[in-house]
Amino acid sequence: MADVRTARMRMSRTALLPVGLLAIGVLPLATATAWLLLLLVVPLVLGLWVLRVGVDVGPDGMTARSLAGRRLVPWAELAGVRVAEDRALWLVTTGGSEVRLPVLRARDLPRLAALTGGRIPAP
Repeated sequence: MADVRTARMRMSRTALLPVGLLAIGVLPLATATAWLLLLLVVPLVLGLWVLRVGVDVGPDGMTARSLAGRRLVPWAELAGVRVAEDRALWLVTTGGSEVRLPVLRARDLPRLAALTGGRIPAP
């Protein structure tokens, strides 16, 4: 029987601390006039970004999640992983396209290899 669990790799929730501090800092200015209330959208979007962006590794493939959407790369379409110059990870598909893996860096490759069950070889 295949493993039906999905592993989620997300940004640390401690990143919400500076977002909360930003919200507190913007609050006096935002309450000055009605139009400046729009400033509160910035910490809200940043908080949603911290909570949403990441990578899911499941039985169907790997899903890269951004703030606005997601992209599933099935295991059959996965050709490999590319490490960019800035040490960011990119999934390379059999079709030649690339999908950036948000919040993952080269240092995360051993953990990613373990979560994929050998589909991505350990470095």
